[in-house]
Amino acid sequence: MVALLPFILIFVIIYFLMIRPQSKKQKETQKMISSLHKGDKVITIGGLYGTIVGIRENDGVLIIKIADNTKVEISKTAVAKKL
Repeated sequence: MVALLPFILIFVIIYFLMIRPQSKKQKETQKMISSLHKGDKVITIGGLYGTIVGIRENDGVLIIKIADNTKVEISKTAVAKKL
């Protein structure tokens, strides 16, 4: 029993330092993605800045305007940040 104590302690430390913060960040990202609306300014994971001009809910696609007369279709999961 005493031999298992260090392994249990290491697992608890790993959980609180790595697993728990990652799942918390994932929940926050999912909440941000679900709150996206037309007109929101976003940054993609590829570094593109743009404004959402359309949303296709059925396949999870956002249409963002990155310049005059330039629109790009991206996956909702490609949004890194909402400005």
